[in-house]
Amino acid sequence: MTPTKQSARSRRDLWLLGALGVVVAVLFAFLVVDRTGADETVKPASTPQIGPVGDMSRRIDGDPLAIGSVDAPVVMVAYSDYRCPFCAKFSRDTEPALIDKYVDEGILRIEWRDLPIFGEQSMAAARAGRAAAAQGRFWEYATALYAASPDRGHPDLTAEALRGFAATAGVPDLGRFDQQAAGPSVDQDIYADMLEANTIGVSSTPSFVINGTPVLGAQPIGVFEQVIEAAAGSEE
Repeated sequence: MTPTKQSARSRRDLWLLGALGVVVAVLFAFLVVDRTGADETVKPASTPQIGPVGDMSRRIDGDPLAIGSVDAPVVMVAYSDYRCPFCAKFSRDTEPALIDKYVDEGILRIEWRDLPIFGEQSMAAARAGRAAAAQGRFWEYATALYAASPDRGHPDLTAEALRGFAATAGVPDLGRFDQQAAGPSVDQDIYADMLEANTIGVSSTPSFVINGTPVLGAQPIGVFEQVIEAAAGSEE
């Protein structure tokens, strides 16, 4: 075979390979597009968004002060005080709906942070919350306390009242609860929460950081829904 014929044959082989590639591409496109013309290509997975405050989540597996999957795409950090009437309003009116709609579906995780700003009773209630958490009844304790809180003003959270909320919450060993709630063993953890809040400029309750986006106050549920869905990357 002459060099000229070899060159022509090589060009022909290259052209055939190129044409074959085009055919494969066309067939692939045909397979991922509905025969009726509707595009059925798989959309890329949504990417969780992080707001200006940054990621404040801890994602500690087994954290008794958190509810929801440790791998949830959205984490709402809640800075709260047990004597705060607006924290109570959020607990009663908004939190249950968010749990039903997002936490139970694996979209949202809620992480509690203590921010006791209304005096020594707030600090005592925070210690009691940690004592309830040590026996696996933290959320029940917070729910019971907030359910009994007034719409305005600050509740009188005496040691007796706190023990009553622990009993309502089903804390099994009330003697152990009394001992832990009365001592300073968890103060360092509470102060760590307070320092975290101060670091990002949070000084009032309730305050929330949802994937780095701040939400201040007991806002209407629609505000939380909008921020959560935007953070999850699912907002239209």
